[in-house]
Amino acid sequence: MTRLFTRRAAAGLFASAMLAPYAPARAGRIIDLKGGGFQPINIAVAPFVGDEAAQTVTAVTLNNFKRSVFLKPIESGAFPASAAAPDAVPNLDAFKSVNAQFVLTGRSQRGADGRLKTEFRLFDVTTGEQVAGQQYVTEAANMRRVAHLLSDAVFTRITGEKGFFDTRIVFVDETGPKERRRKRLAMMDQDGANVRYLTRGDELVVTPRFSPSSLDVTYMSFGADGDPKVLLMNIENSQREVVGNFPGMTFSPRFSPDGQKIIMSLSQGSTTNLYTMDLRSRTTTRLTDTSAIDTAPSYSPDGARIVFESDRGGSQQIYVMGAHGGEAKRISFGGGRYSTPVWSPKGDYIAFTKQNAGNFAIGVMKTDGSGERILTEGFHNEGPTWAPNGLFLMFFRDSGGGGGPKIYMVDVFGRSEVQVPTPGYASDPAWGPLQD
Repeated sequence: MTRLFTRRAAAGLFASAMLAPYAPARAGRIIDLKGGGFQPINIAVAPFVGDEAAQTVTAVTLNNFKRSVFLKPIESGAFPASAAAPDAVPNLDAFKSVNAQFVLTGRSQRGADGRLKTEFRLFDVTTGEQVAGQQYVTEAANMRRVAHLLSDAVFTRITGEKGFFDTRIVFVDETGPKERRRKRLAMMDQDGANVRYLTRGDELVVTPRFSPSSLDVTYMSFGADGDPKVLLMNIENSQREVVGNFPGMTFSPRFSPDGQKIIMSLSQGSTTNLYTMDLRSRTTTRLTDTSAIDTAPSYSPDGARIVFESDRGGSQQIYVMGAHGGEAKRISFGGGRYSTPVWSPKGDYIAFTKQNAGNFAIGVMKTDGSGERILTEGFHNEGPTWAPNGLFLMFFRDSGGGGGPKIYMVDVFGRSEVQVPTPGYASDPAWGPLQD
């Protein structure tokens, strides 16, 4: 068996190919995600064989596909009478009769040593061939993560795009009355499972952001003295350190693509400008020097450019400039006020919040400002964050009244929107990279 990556090996997670000798593996069909005639791919997920772990792996995998927009699981009640065994080629003609385009079979159970062994095979109904297969051996506690890993493998094989299921979200958990909210930093899997609290709630926390390594987050903290601090926390051991304690207000810290810098805005008097901090030397560099409010900076994936919001033209708009400062170019011209721009990890779009006529919308535009597209709008939507494959966004929505914010997910084409379950109210989501 070949090890996947360092953290997976440390967690006892190993994988090997499961390619049947009777059918050579070939690339799955890549679907046109952007086409106007888009139709999701129908996939039949046969219940995995095994012990109770098999039920969990099947349920998590099905939930992933249902939320994926691009894959559409067929209801099990429509399956052929004979179940698809994981050790044999399923009756693909029978699955074709229920319009399945792919069939997924598998097994998951504990061995005599207590370790969990999970395997899957993916079949293309049209060609009759096995197009993917994998075996995972790990600790039993990792069964949900195994389901995410195999979901990613299947998603990638069918769509030609990277998966996003084996990822985590850091967010602000909110509890208590609206006027006295207790805000804790929390983390969960992308489907809302495995919630873990990173802070105790004895200080206000806002705008958490993942580092490219997925092991660290940066966020703003306001202690009892009210002074804002930029903190860095290791999410594995909860160790944290103050990386900036500046006079005035600090906003929106975010990592550079290489994880070596943090970019943020610092407020001094009536102006707010952009700065970077080198995490090794702790030296700061000023990037803008205007009498306006420049804030919410985000790097392009290659680290060459920065997108940010500014009122230098009279209202909040989106600007792009080089990563070392210099002349900034306005790219938002659609009417209304624009804020919280975030560059897609694929480099093709910039997501934003737009306020117009009392509504808050989440949208995307190309990096030159063209092709603006609103994905969702309502009373108060804010804070988009990208999935690592650039196909999905999460954001938070407060519907007003006596309630509070909730986290939602929408695909980049606006085809589907789902709420992400959280224990209580939740805001400021930040999507982490694929786990190592």
